[in-house]
Amino acid sequence: MLATDFEQAQKRVLELIPKIEHHRFCYYVLDKPEIEDIEFDKLFNELIELETKFPELRTPGSPTQKVGTAPSTEFKQVHHRHPLLSLANAMGAEDLDKWQERLAKALDSSDVSKLGFVCELKIDGLSIALTYKDGELVEGATRGNGEVGEDVTLNLKTIKSLPKKLNPITLPDGRKKIPAEVDIRGEVYMSIQSFSEVNKQLEEDGEALFANPRNCASGSLRQKDPRKTAKRKLSIWTYNAYIHDLEISQPQSHHATMNLLKELGFPVEPSFKLVHGISEVKEFCRIWDEKRHSLDYQTDGIVIKLDDLKLWDWLGATSHSPRWAIAFKYPPEEIETVLEYIEFDVGRTGAVTPCAMLRPVKLAGTTVKRASLHNYDQIQRLDVRPGDTVVVRKAGEIIPEVLRVVLEKRPAQSEPVVYPTTCPICDTELVRGADEAAFKCPNIHGCKAQITRRLEHFVGKEAMNIDGVGEVLVKQLVESGLVQDAADFFNLDLDSLLTLERMGKKSAEKILQQAEAAKQRPMANLFAALGIPHVGVNMAYDLAQYFPSIEKLASATGEEIEKIEGVGPNISRSVSEFFKNPQTIKLIEKLQKYGVSLEDRADAKASLKVSDALLGKSFVITGTLKGLDRLKAETEIKQRGGKASSSVSKNTSYLVVGENPGSKLAKAESLNVKVLSEDEFMELLKAT
Repeated sequence: MLATDFEQAQKRVLELIPKIEHHRFCYYVLDKPEIEDIEFDKLFNELIELETKFPELRTPGSPTQKVGTAPSTEFKQVHHRHPLLSLANAMGAEDLDKWQERLAKALDSSDVSKLGFVCELKIDGLSIALTYKDGELVEGATRGNGEVGEDVTLNLKTIKSLPKKLNPITLPDGRKKIPAEVDIRGEVYMSIQSFSEVNKQLEEDGEALFANPRNCASGSLRQKDPRKTAKRKLSIWTYNAYIHDLEISQPQSHHATMNLLKELGFPVEPSFKLVHGISEVKEFCRIWDEKRHSLDYQTDGIVIKLDDLKLWDWLGATSHSPRWAIAFKYPPEEIETVLEYIEFDVGRTGAVTPCAMLRPVKLAGTTVKRASLHNYDQIQRLDVRPGDTVVVRKAGEIIPEVLRVVLEKRPAQSEPVVYPTTCPICDTELVRGADEAAFKCPNIHGCKAQITRRLEHFVGKEAMNIDGVGEVLVKQLVESGLVQDAADFFNLDLDSLLTLERMGKKSAEKILQQAEAAKQRPMANLFAALGIPHVGVNMAYDLAQYFPSIEKLASATGEEIEKIEGVGPNISRSVSEFFKNPQTIKLIEKLQKYGVSLEDRADAKASLKVSDALLGKSFVITGTLKGLDRLKAETEIKQRGGKASSSVSKNTSYLVVGENPGSKLAKAESLNVKVLSEDEFMELLKAT
């Protein structure tokens, strides 16, 4: 409840300011938020209300009078020519009505129902200022405190969708010209798919996970080594431009500015729309409340701006936010349920991960039965216990996680969680590195859980792709002693498979056929299957392009491996150590003994019919293809000299569209990327 007298208000303000500053520091500088956005917004809005009611409590140093936080001293500082302000929030339709009233009062007009507004999806990313001179990027910086940011130019240049050279625009007299100088505002973000891939790798390596795509994007952009940033596959949407060129006029409307950005070659989020009146603004917000869940990037609201730029100058801004814009925020989807017990899962790298097993509950359109607890530190922070009623949400609307415990509903006999000190599978004492978030089981070659997970990975679609061998069968094979390492898949026979429960002759024969076919998989598949630390599917493909055999990769020096784009000392060291390991050497010898190809055939590339339509071209697939699965389609593209990407950018050559395409189609159309049907794509594959 809001304080009602001055002394109460003053006391509360003095409590709120250090709290807000602390959480800002965690969010903007450390990229490790300790509370959810909605909790921070409640604290911040309470401070605004108190300072509005008691103006004498508002000081120049108040968080309400500042933007972001001080820039890091690890980067060169950049002074923004045009300040990067925050936006005031509208937490519901009533707040939009109040904003309309403020506009009417400021504009001295009783009728604002016909005012033009541009509605844009509010991307949950990192605000960025860019400067282009003569069409080339010369400087890029984070928002920082709104006045001064951090120079991250080299890292920004790794974002594929950011233009290297601007397109010329057409002047009124018909001439074409690139602006002499232009300042761009945008939002760097990470797609949901890329976020999931990053966290999956971090979890396998036993490292702390990012809380959401926004923090992952921020942490990635603020790396000291641009090569690390490049591996994170960041993207960007732009939303404003300041032209500094005597021959080129600044657009008169925000809608025209957005179209100018597209003309210059910048990526613009395609869903923006010019509407009139607050009623149409509300309708736009209502429509996207559901549609946003189908996007491959995270949005938590709608940004609404007056379209007429003359009104921007007229209305001006506070020290914190412009008066001509507001951010409508969607409430996070949260729900209560009971945590029935905690399960400790052992991954293929030995990392022990706690998982909350929940009473099934509907959340954001899906049934949630389990949620991540991340690690020991998270359990301690939440003080979560079996039997607790907990609040669950999807972190970044993606991964179910336990947000907090409803303490007033805690059972009287509850006991704190006793975190295991030994592996729940093999009873080996767990270890934890000085800089690691996870406890690990060091029994790499004796822990059945690790062995089973590595074997599941080995036969998976993105690895050796032995169809018919899934999680259940792998567990049976390990428990029966038929498979002890990956090479044993290629030494199975019909009689031994038929000894397994519920195994029929036809199924056994199919498995043997698939295993035989897998012996000739390309090196990219084998490199991915081996589970080399820090080497995922894409990196495995890159390694195979340079080292087309196990022997060549195993004998490569660190310097040779680091010549590959995106490979740094950590990866090269990991590869070298992996192939020196006696267990790896023994496994490779067994693979060779059982007939697995350890090199790409010399005639493999020669036998491919490389098409000029694919060579050097970048492809993205959306929707479901009828003729082949996505992994197979991407393999066909790569084998013909093309590139397969997960996200659409200006550099995408073709978008291949199957059934039920997602938001990538709209983005491709906004960037004028050529769209291919499945039939057209198949014709390209056949072309010589």
